[in-house]
Amino acid sequence: MTRLGWLSVLGAFLVAPAIAQEIPTSPDQVARPGGKITGAKELALVKVADGFNDPVGVSVANDGSGRIFVVERVGRVKVVKDGKVLPEPFLDLTVTNPLGSEVQTGFVEQGLWSIAFHPKFKENGYVYVHYSSLPFNGASIIARYTVDPNSPDQITTEQANKTVKVIMNIPQPYYNHYGGMIAFGPDGMLYIGKGDGGWEGDPLNAGQRLDTLLGKLLRIDVDTPDDVPYRIPEDNPFAKADRPQMMSLFGITEQGFDQIKIGARPEIWAYGLRNPYMFHFDKISGDLFIADVGQNHWEEINWQPASSKGGENYGWRLNQASKCHPHKGPGEKCPIVGVLPVAEYPHEEPYPGAEKLKDGWGCSAQGLGVANYAGLKKAYLVGDWCSGRLWGVQWDEGKWKMQEFLQTQLQFTAGTVDEDGTVLAVNCYCFYLEDQGPLANPPGALWRVVEADKVPPGAEVAKVVRN
Repeated sequence: MTRLGWLSVLGAFLVAPAIAQEIPTSPDQVARPGGKITGAKELALVKVADGFNDPVGVSVANDGSGRIFVVERVGRVKVVKDGKVLPEPFLDLTVTNPLGSEVQTGFVEQGLWSIAFHPKFKENGYVYVHYSSLPFNGASIIARYTVDPNSPDQITTEQANKTVKVIMNIPQPYYNHYGGMIAFGPDGMLYIGKGDGGWEGDPLNAGQRLDTLLGKLLRIDVDTPDDVPYRIPEDNPFAKADRPQMMSLFGITEQGFDQIKIGARPEIWAYGLRNPYMFHFDKISGDLFIADVGQNHWEEINWQPASSKGGENYGWRLNQASKCHPHKGPGEKCPIVGVLPVAEYPHEEPYPGAEKLKDGWGCSAQGLGVANYAGLKKAYLVGDWCSGRLWGVQWDEGKWKMQEFLQTQLQFTAGTVDEDGTVLAVNCYCFYLEDQGPLANPPGALWRVVEADKVPPGAEVAKVVRN
């Protein structure tokens, strides 16, 4: 058997026992829009604040303050406190960063993407960011800063320079598919979404290669001394792959030796991803949803239970959603590599209830967060960047369902779950062919996803095209 064959066998072995009852085993079990989630209520988006320059990330500190932190692509993090945007940024990387150059925003996928707060942020003040540095094919940087308790709403330039710690510096071969979101899991580890490095069709085959950090979901331990950037969790699926191994006549068989995966990067938690820009943990169950941005034809939502030991292969570049890559059209037949997504939606092909729409069906899946309200349970809310659609994906009545709640005029870019359990979303009016830079694009806003019959009196609600 080829190395790729063993790769697929190993991926199936790692995930099958724990989740066989919920992971689709054939493409016809993958959810598509047109479903109806039992008990789901009508939703609306209520504006919280606006005036942001290309907001592409949003997070909360979970420190009891109720503050919401909005990430602007230009390199700033704004604070929303008591419904108001504070005049001074929480962090401004346009004036300082560890490499001495400004955050790069030369292309719509470059810039500052994400902020994450340490689980013990209230005690240690640790804040982590993920951004692009240096032009074109530069690098993506993950760095830590420390909040001064005497200045909780702003990390000054002096404080930033004094406390910065570079965690990772990952070279980028092209200018797109950098990935984006970073977040702490229920286990206290830092998870990092990394795209396949860019261009089209994954020319480096980064998604299936285990010797690169690109096209992956990474998992690292950042609770280290200041002179140690990070550690590899011992229970990472490939944690032993970088350790010297020796073939022995009376020891390891060739099959066993191959499964050790010599040369695999031990930071890898899952692979076979194209551009996992947004992913989210369910705060109640610990389950993980990954919104993987597709190429030209299909978008996919992957699911990983809290019991997973990692090592899942989500198929890219051999598959796109439950389909072939390259796309072969209706009636295509191709082998499925690794784990199927739980939901998918097309770019152009209509689905039930959408045949009359003329403005496209989607182009970029942006996960917003896991909802456990409005009649929903463990439901992943997903917004599309192009079409403004809002979907919910949920395991319901013994199968995965995908319900379209509404279509807005928003270009969804990111989301999170607030301290009170509601899903937040941000939108950015930027697009590849029309992007003029984060300071020139129309301003974006911060929204709260609520039950339609619980919209506060006088609140501004996102305009709905259809529901």
